[in-house]
Amino acid sequence: MTSVMLFSLAAAVFFVAHVFLLFTSFGRESYSKLKYLWSHLTLWICGILVFTLTSLYAGTGESAIVDVFDTPVKRWLILVVTAALSIVAHTIVRRLVLPRYQAK
Repeated sequence: MTSVMLFSLAAAVFFVAHVFLLFTSFGRESYSKLKYLWSHLTLWICGILVFTLTSLYAGTGESAIVDVFDTPVKRWLILVVTAALSIVAHTIVRRLVLPRYQAK
């Protein structure tokens, strides 16, 4: 297994963990602040892994998908999208989901 595959697999695992932790953070009666925190951390770890992957291997021809991120601007957009996704998710949770738990 190549380094590109390992980075890709690790990023995918962290993204799946992010989704799992985000959805399991909210129960019937309350939500778990710790799981919610870890869901954000796993999203950021995933973004950092993808950024590192593209920084190391873009333009090497090892992966056509990774080669798309061949400029520094494209690589930094990975972190920008990660931040935007994190902010949007946090805003949705804060405005739509948490009021449901505070009303009880």
